[in-house]
Amino acid sequence: MDLNSPLFDSIRIKPSCDEPRETNGPVCEHPSCKAEGMYRAPKGREHEGQYWRFCLAHVREYNASYNYFSGMSDNAVAAYQKDAIIGHRPTWAMGVNSAAKAEGEGVKAEPRDWAYFDPLGVLNGADFRQGRQRRTPAEPKKPRYTGQVRRALDILGLDETADGPAIKAQYKALVKRFHPDANGGDRSFEERLRDIIKAHDALKTAGLC
Repeated sequence: MDLNSPLFDSIRIKPSCDEPRETNGPVCEHPSCKAEGMYRAPKGREHEGQYWRFCLAHVREYNASYNYFSGMSDNAVAAYQKDAIIGHRPTWAMGVNSAAKAEGEGVKAEPRDWAYFDPLGVLNGADFRQGRQRRTPAEPKKPRYTGQVRRALDILGLDETADGPAIKAQYKALVKRFHPDANGGDRSFEERLRDIIKAHDALKTAGLC
């Protein structure tokens, strides 16, 4: 074996963490360790955003025993986990805000400052042509009837806006018109008359007349 071979010059033994050595970066913060602290480890609760600097061996040792909830009771841990769902931000009951709360307590709420220019007052519901608030009256909701009710109204020659008195008046007029007594005993309109009576009964059952 040639001890003067250049192969022996390239052999390096990795120093342990206990062996001091010069480093250009941060030093491991574990006691008695002077290795390079290339790895960060969180300092824990109430020190968020702060980190220890460890070497690889000591950061593994630290992470293996790290417990963020150390020293907290079970109830405190449960409360923290519940708040973590909303990012630990304050919440209010639905429909309640600071302005509404202030008005309820008799305090005049300060107006909100919008982050953009609104020359026409669209966001405040203002009518820029008249310089005052404009409110559009809500359209009355049209009743929604079943197919049977709509057919009955159609037989009587009415639309869905017809009310009780209009239905009764139309029914009486049609019965008088198609009754055999009003047609000199002619029974050719009996089928039509039966449809009118059935339509009236259906509307009566539906509570429209």
